[in-house]
Amino acid sequence: MADRALRGMTIGAKSMESEEGVEFAERQTVTYECPMAHLTVVPMSVEADVPQTWECGECGQVATLRGEEEPEDEEPKKAPRTHWDMLLERRSLDELKVLLDERLELLRSGEIYRQRF
Repeated sequence: MADRALRGMTIGAKSMESEEGVEFAERQTVTYECPMAHLTVVPMSVEADVPQTWECGECGQVATLRGEEEPEDEEPKKAPRTHWDMLLERRSLDELKVLLDERLELLRSGEIYRQRF
């Protein structure tokens, strides 16, 4: 009995509508090339805004439109502030040297360990 149920068709896999009278959107093929010379061809609508970059499907690097130069960044990227940079904003090198000498003296004398316990 279970063998006869819903036989002969995959439910939901195929549309029962015909393609008569359907106008497909005009398409263009856009080619991107990554630094490793992999080509990625993407079909896009003619009306769509074509992005300047696309992720390469093979290596994951940023691919640019083929035949165009790499886009330049409009804004220069700021270097990330490190802990050392933030420390120098609060104290001068002379002050840091004095603090280092004080802490090293406490460490060598063993007073730091007595304070913890």
